[in-house]
Amino acid sequence: MFDQTSVSAPTAVAAGPVIRCALFPPSPAHGASVEVKGLIDLILTRYHETHRREFPQAIALARKVEAVHAGDADCPRSLADHLAFMADDLESHQQREEQVLFPMILGGGSPMIRFPIGRMMAEHKDVEEQLVRLRALTRDHSAPPGACATWRTLVNACRKLDLDLHEHMRLENDVLFAPFLS
Repeated sequence: MFDQTSVSAPTAVAAGPVIRCALFPPSPAHGASVEVKGLIDLILTRYHETHRREFPQAIALARKVEAVHAGDADCPRSLADHLAFMADDLESHQQREEQVLFPMILGGGSPMIRFPIGRMMAEHKDVEEQLVRLRALTRDHSAPPGACATWRTLVNACRKLDLDLHEHMRLENDVLFAPFLS
């Protein structure tokens, strides 16, 4: 559980090697590869930032469609609320990745990394269920014949969110997290 390193302690009082608990990430010398850093950068810019920008846009579109077409039998009722729930849930998830898990990975990992990875993967399964509901609410991301431009834009935005979230989770589960689980 503890290992000795050849690094001297930062204080003048210590003599000999420092004992470091294995629960903390290794030193940056044992850090992540360039490929892992690049993948995390991709996830942060292509997915985290994109979700933060696009969910509010989709929510606004859904609120507009629900208000304007409230009397229409095909209106995607409660879609805005579902998207808002998804956005809140996703923001919390992404914050934990950015503040806890990604720094652990960039530090080279630790024996305890399996726990936050397991938690993130379990939350990915929750997102899969949320996406099933999203597809049901949007009738598989399709607008009825004669739908207005806003409604068509909404279903296209929901389709993109669905595709992006699937690819985002695949990259994390199968590429970024997998080496720490073997």
